[in-house]
Amino acid sequence: MKINLARSAGFCFGVKRALHIAHKTAASHKKIYMLGDIVHNEEVSRQVARIGIKKIRRLIHGKDKVLLIRAHGASRATIKRALQAGFKIIDATCPMVKEIHKIAKNMENKGYTILIIGDKNHDEVRGILGQLKRRSFIIEHLQGIPKEKIRKLKKVCAVVQSTQNLDKVLEIIEILKSCSRNLKFFNTICHPTRVKQQEIKRMPLENDVMIIIGSKASANTRRLFEISKSLNPRTYWVNSKRELRQGWFRKAKSVGITAGASTPEATTQSIVRYLKEMA
Repeated sequence: MKINLARSAGFCFGVKRALHIAHKTAASHKKIYMLGDIVHNEEVSRQVARIGIKKIRRLIHGKDKVLLIRAHGASRATIKRALQAGFKIIDATCPMVKEIHKIAKNMENKGYTILIIGDKNHDEVRGILGQLKRRSFIIEHLQGIPKEKIRKLKKVCAVVQSTQNLDKVLEIIEILKSCSRNLKFFNTICHPTRVKQQEIKRMPLENDVMIIIGSKASANTRRLFEISKSLNPRTYWVNSKRELRQGWFRKAKSVGITAGASTPEATTQSIVRYLKEMA
């Protein structure tokens, strides 16, 4: 059984950068806090906790505290509250997410109503929404487009959560074009996501079985799974080698493997080694 590992599998630039900032901050500060997980992966969260960075649910006043802004970003209100509570801010937001913030704020200042194509409960989308002063809309899928409301708007601007499925986004944009004569669209899906999605459109057709590695909380891993599953029904989503089942690989001559942008290399390699031993 041949094992084929995607070239783009694993950490993206934004995750690597956020973890570098986290380790650098832990080496120079003692009281470091985050409002949630630095990225959506349980093993990475455990590693960050081991270096002394604590996850909290709310901001509490105190001295000499650092708030580490996670890779997904944060709202302006959160930053303001943290500063008022006496926190020093260290920003590990992915630069590509920061670029979405910049575009959204700039277009709102030009009088556009902002449409965010993404998962309404995702931290990145909440962070984008939290940059804006006026009413905006989150569009999760084709059925959720508020067509009548958009038709009443003079100028609309669409930005995209960085890990969305490009094909589905373009379907939404076509509908938005029919609702507004003055639509500005910024394709803010990040480069690492585009590369991963290009690979995952090819690999399921070239392999008998596909293994997608990553946390169930990871949006970009879920997109990889959905695309692969649509092309190859023998696609399985796991977060560790313990979740693998030998029956999945019966009569398989080749197995394709990829991993989400927040999946550690060690997790991926442990699965590759396990499958090579099985082969």
